[in-house]
Amino acid sequence: MPRLDNTPAKTGWKRWIVPGTAAVVLVVLLGVFFALQPAGTPADADLAIADDAPMETVLIPGGTFTMGSETGAEDEKPTHEVSVKPFRLGKTEVTNGQFAAFVKATGYLTTAENKPDARKYPTADPALLVPGSAVYVPVDAPLRGPWETLNPPWWKFVPGANWRHPEGPGSSIQDRKDYPVVHIAWDDAVAFCMWAKKRLPTEAEWEFAARGGLIRQKHCWGVCKQGEDGKWYANTFQGRFPLEDTGADGFVGLAPVGKFPVNGYGLHDISGNVWEWCRDYYDSTYYGRSPKDNPNGPDVGEGDPFSAQPLRVRRGGSYMCDDNYCGRYVPSARDQNPADSGASHTGFRVASDE
Repeated sequence: MPRLDNTPAKTGWKRWIVPGTAAVVLVVLLGVFFALQPAGTPADADLAIADDAPMETVLIPGGTFTMGSETGAEDEKPTHEVSVKPFRLGKTEVTNGQFAAFVKATGYLTTAENKPDARKYPTADPALLVPGSAVYVPVDAPLRGPWETLNPPWWKFVPGANWRHPEGPGSSIQDRKDYPVVHIAWDDAVAFCMWAKKRLPTEAEWEFAARGGLIRQKHCWGVCKQGEDGKWYANTFQGRFPLEDTGADGFVGLAPVGKFPVNGYGLHDISGNVWEWCRDYYDSTYYGRSPKDNPNGPDVGEGDPFSAQPLRVRRGGSYMCDDNYCGRYVPSARDQNPADSGASHTGFRVASDE
């Protein structure tokens, strides 16, 4: 995702960030203020899709499993035995309708709807210090560079892009009630969970649930490849990335939640569609010292090289994953981003104690 400073680009793959706002508590207080303001603004139309139905969760039985992969990225090693207690996890990713209900009740403004703090980004282009977020834009470009831009050219920082306007000004969610909410920063996910009396899953809980009871299988559905025998198990990218998603799995870009088969624990879209935030800080070496029982992640996360923000864990991959560029839609794969960074492929699902 695009970063806002002017530091030189690194070669090869890396994350790109979009900065955000202050602490969750302050944003929630601002949300309460806005909730008390008179209705009738154009934004109110987005809240008409608010879904007040109880969120459906499934009971994850808990147990012991082998976490990580010896054939994956270095931060997936070493494999190690982990036990988690029973807990509940959202059957689907949080939808636009569910997030609209939260905003309707609180007036909350997401990170992408707030102007970035210039003090956090002293070298940033002032033109980019405006509310907005990172949007995937199809483009004919080499996967690994070199590029004429600092950032991978398929990522564009779009002023005005946020959960209400996923592709930027002029786009809308009014016909996407059942699509996963996107442009969600970790802070936004935590604020929603506080309101819903839920929490984010730990990284260990997430992987245990994603595996669905399967033992050391590559995918959350087993060993079959996507599209094999005409069967599609997750919303991922087909075609030539980053130029064209052919939609062979039935969807170009995002899919509504629940359109692909559940895994062994009854979870939809635990692979692909959108990246999902976890509660943990990210540390690439944590697996070497992780406790066996109910690990909660490191006490402090690695620092993002382009901001002061510690990194948080994301899991599950997105609709942009394919086996040629980003094969991280598998249960063992880890990803990380600063807490104030969202994008058009980032959402979350909720968890709670049993």
